[in-house]
Amino acid sequence: MKYRLFKEAQVSEVGLGTWQLGSADWGVVNEEEAFGILNQFVASGGNFIDTADVYGMGISETIVGKFLKSTNKEIYVATKLGRRSDKENGWPQNFTYDGMRRNIEDSLRHLNQQLLFLEQLHCIPTEELRSGNVFNHFRKLQQEGLIRYWGASVETSEEASICLEQEGLASLQIIFNLFRQHVADEVFAKAKEKGVAIIVRVPLASGLLTGKFNEQTTFAPNDHRNFNRDGQAFNAGETFSGIQFNEGIKLSKEMAALLPDHRLAQCAIRWILDHPEVTTVIPGASKISQVQSNMESSSLPQLTDGIHQQLRQLYDQKIKPQIRGHY
Repeated sequence: MKYRLFKEAQVSEVGLGTWQLGSADWGVVNEEEAFGILNQFVASGGNFIDTADVYGMGISETIVGKFLKSTNKEIYVATKLGRRSDKENGWPQNFTYDGMRRNIEDSLRHLNQQLLFLEQLHCIPTEELRSGNVFNHFRKLQQEGLIRYWGASVETSEEASICLEQEGLASLQIIFNLFRQHVADEVFAKAKEKGVAIIVRVPLASGLLTGKFNEQTTFAPNDHRNFNRDGQAFNAGETFSGIQFNEGIKLSKEMAALLPDHRLAQCAIRWILDHPEVTTVIPGASKISQVQSNMESSSLPQLTDGIHQQLRQLYDQKIKPQIRGHY
């Protein structure tokens, strides 16, 4: 495993997303399975875990918190706030200072921590970012010693640009993958200039870039790849990176044909890591074998310039025009 600098911390360039461990929106992962995934991640050299308060309404954070107590390894945990819908802490109260503080206190309790390494806004409305109040709240909460760093997870390049104007922003989390390549053109140079870490989410386009799906693949009723396939529940750009499922199957096969040994999943992560502005990529995993595959991407050689050019040509000509949702 290779490591990259996040402020003063050396974090694994392949991290772990834990939306799946909330046993909501991806099907069910029980606690034993979750611990197996987390143990394999750490055994493979991983030390950066991303979660959120809304993943199973605290289930993912709680599992991660239990795991932290069971290991003596130094693990950097990032969580997120801003999408809860319960009465006390839900919209719009969660964008006030008091609401954000309550959410952070809940996350600290779930994670069994006294200080959050990284707290992030979780794809909140653009107008809330423009107002700037949430960033002032973060600065105050940082001064009060509840969070070490703060950042934002965003859906669009416009939102990324708004956040990058904020003094003190430590990180920017954004969708960037072979189905969303143009983000590098619009965001990465400014983030590098500002010294802001780039955390890449949805690197495998909700599994489309694993090469394991076909037109007959089905998903559990509580899996967002079933109930949000066309944006019925939230932004269509989140599920399958906004690409229509059957079309994504065909495009994934075209991509695989361009890659060494047709290793689509690992090369898709390697492609992301070939961008030096990226700090860490956070693929999720619901099986130990998926963790192993994801982590091995760090040891692969960089893709050649010719492959990068072919992948970008395919993207510009066939993929970008088909992206749906906000991006």
